[in-house]
Amino acid sequence: MPRYSKEFKDNIIKQMLPPISKSVSDIHKETSVSEQSLYKWKKQLKADGKATPSGKSTSEDWSSEDKFMIVLETARMNEAELAAYCRQKGLYIEQIKDWKDACLSANGGVAQEAKQLKQEVSNSKKEINKLNKDLRRKEAALAETAALLVLRKKADAIWGDNEDE
Repeated sequence: MPRYSKEFKDNIIKQMLPPISKSVSDIHKETSVSEQSLYKWKKQLKADGKATPSGKSTSEDWSSEDKFMIVLETARMNEAELAAYCRQKGLYIEQIKDWKDACLSANGGVAQEAKQLKQEVSNSKKEINKLNKDLRRKEAALAETAALLVLRKKADAIWGDNEDE
């Protein structure tokens, strides 16, 4: 298993990241570094909190996770640092601001949906309880009617049919 110098590894990693964003297979063909090593390096970058887009050509095709990582990386940057970062990564400041807004509003929609779903569940439970109560009432009325019919038949059998008289 070959050991690579830090400079070589950093250069390879730089090629995997924006704005170059070469794919692992392309880098493997150019450098003969195993794809397994390249994926391991990329995984380590992601674990360290760096955005590692998966070779997609445009930043709009990146995963939500990669966009979120970039928002995190740039969260504390001032305008000058952000501009330099964007030039280095081949991004636009507006893109990062849009991604940040999307991240901030992401949980708002979920909370609203959860509240609405909770209300619907509550309404459904009330409706079920009302229907069950109505069903019990109707079952009781049906049982009472059936009991009266049985009693009437028994009375008719004992005393005879009074309706014929």
